[in-house]
Amino acid sequence: MTITSPHLGSSKAWTDAQLLYALEEVVEKELNRHLKVAKDWMPHEYVPFSDGRNFPGIFEDGEAWAADQSKVTDIGKIALVVNLLTEDNLPSYHHEIASLFGRDGAWGTWVHRWTAEEGRHGIVMRDYLLTSRAVDPDKLEQFRMAHMAEGFESDNRHSMLHSVAYVAFQELATRVSHRNTGHQSGDPVCDRMLARIATDENLHMVFYRNLLGAAFELAPDLTMQAVRDVVVNFRMPGHGMPGFERAAAQMAIGEIYNMRIHHDDVIQPVLRFLKVMSIDGLGPEGAKAQEELGLYMGGLDSEASKFDEKLAARKARMAARGRA
Repeated sequence: MTITSPHLGSSKAWTDAQLLYALEEVVEKELNRHLKVAKDWMPHEYVPFSDGRNFPGIFEDGEAWAADQSKVTDIGKIALVVNLLTEDNLPSYHHEIASLFGRDGAWGTWVHRWTAEEGRHGIVMRDYLLTSRAVDPDKLEQFRMAHMAEGFESDNRHSMLHSVAYVAFQELATRVSHRNTGHQSGDPVCDRMLARIATDENLHMVFYRNLLGAAFELAPDLTMQAVRDVVVNFRMPGHGMPGFERAAAQMAIGEIYNMRIHHDDVIQPVLRFLKVMSIDGLGPEGAKAQEELGLYMGGLDSEASKFDEKLAARKARMAARGRA
């Protein structure tokens, strides 16, 4: 992809490769900062292995799975499966960012470090789910096979600026989803595990958010257009998994992830931190993108308010039935 910007001192075209090179120093700085604050942790320390027992199969004492064997709430189980299946596609995610960002220099070091850190999330979540018997292990494996067999292709693979913008929001969205799942799980062990994962996701968000800020300084018009496109067309990376739409609707009602949370806790914090809506001196295309972004956010807020009203009415009806 070839892109141009009137803010770079000339009319020359910028390729993705040139932008990657221009941002290399920022990546190195952010990588060093990340390595100083990130803490290694052991997935096995967050799993209650003493609660586990054999499943049917090669073990004669295997006990069949049953829905009542776990203390995790119904909405917690749904969200845990969605979150784990999302993490399972890590090989495809690695391929996407390694192909786009490269495997050399600071970019390559970051790509591999990010992948290694993300790998812990799938390990600890699966071990927890199987040990605690929170979900049917056969169905979980069937879902994993179906989801991974489809692979993953980013909506933003055509542009490194779009990709950086997407992950800045997506990492925060994942952090919020994990954290809220822990709160709603009904199990303190699960809550602690997901809080640990959420800490990683937040650090990843900070890396990409700061990189996005540097991109605004380098190419404000182009970056503004990328942010507009990403926000308007945002989809979670697990959107292609079996039963995602139904699970997403249940997670919205369960207040794990919905339009209000997406607006207030994911999109707005990044926009505010980078002062996206107050950036001035933009060219015509950048100014247009900024205006369209503002209009979209206003519409999203209105739709979120409508959802809030419906959710409140639903809670009131359920409370009334409980008193009857």
